[in-house]
Amino acid sequence: MQSAHDKQRRIRRALLRWYDRRRRDLPWRRARNPYAIWIAETMLQQTQVKTVVPYYLRFLEAFPTIEALAKARRDKVLALWSGLGYYRRALNLQSAAKKIIRDHGGKLPRDWRALRALPGIGDYTAGALMSIVFRRRYPALDGNARRVITRLFSLATEHELRRIAAELVPPSHPGEFNQALMELGSTVCLPRNPLCPKCPVAACCAARKSGMVHRLLPSRGKSPARKIDWPLAVIQKNGRILLRRRPDSGILAGLWELPGGEKRNGESLKAALRRHLDGLGARVMAESVAGVIRHSITNRNIRAPVYRCRRRGKLPIANRQWRWLALSALERYPLSAMSRKALKLVIRP
Repeated sequence: MQSAHDKQRRIRRALLRWYDRRRRDLPWRRARNPYAIWIAETMLQQTQVKTVVPYYLRFLEAFPTIEALAKARRDKVLALWSGLGYYRRALNLQSAAKKIIRDHGGKLPRDWRALRALPGIGDYTAGALMSIVFRRRYPALDGNARRVITRLFSLATEHELRRIAAELVPPSHPGEFNQALMELGSTVCLPRNPLCPKCPVAACCAARKSGMVHRLLPSRGKSPARKIDWPLAVIQKNGRILLRRRPDSGILAGLWELPGGEKRNGESLKAALRRHLDGLGARVMAESVAGVIRHSITNRNIRAPVYRCRRRGKLPIANRQWRWLALSALERYPLSAMSRKALKLVIRP
């Protein structure tokens, strides 16, 4: 009978051999700069590889060093992140860069606890950096690696998963092994239709042998998506659009957007729009619906009617959270992806 130690050794050997032959050629896998790998691992959280690649290249071109990121204008950081989602990641990156300059001499710390103390760095990112950058024996459990290990060992609890993950990482090539787990989960050990005949460790897979491939650990506290209505207002003046900046905390923190927001129960769409115009509602009339867009933000499935609006006289804009922007300037601002979608209904090229 195969021992647990023998099984782990077979998995390591087979997976590293497969990864060496089959891994995708991705820009961060050619990087040797710890900063560049940190940027990639942050962008890859809850975001597909094909989406990340162009953002990663543009971001590093604009901010090639930790110092450049720390000194950058926040609007520029968010503008380059615009469309990638989960914008708190970008703000945390810049906050962490400033802390690294201040407390760590401008270099990523090589200590697990020091990494975990940086804004935005959780267990996964710390594990990825410790193993890939510093070649230390730490697990990196993203969703793909979790799925692969859960199936290989037919695990039932989070405690088992973490214990096995820590044991499985080899003393040599820990970064390559962690990337191999993630690569396997991303390309072969898929959530719904795993490609078991193509799997290099199929012979070691307990879930496959028991016919329980589709039985996975429950998700970690992810709440179900809510369906909400979120009316938006397009208000124009002399070829410019009225935008509002969101607060520095909460959903879409710091981004510019078309004014609007979530409708309350029992409230009409136009009433919700007037309320979200923050005092300007009495001077704005929603005339027609340009269309309806669909968008998802974290656990919200949003239906957003886009209203063409007319001003009644001059709008008393009294703070920097509101701004009239020329259409040609929109690309330079961190505009929410939902607002970009909405503007396409109104502004024709």
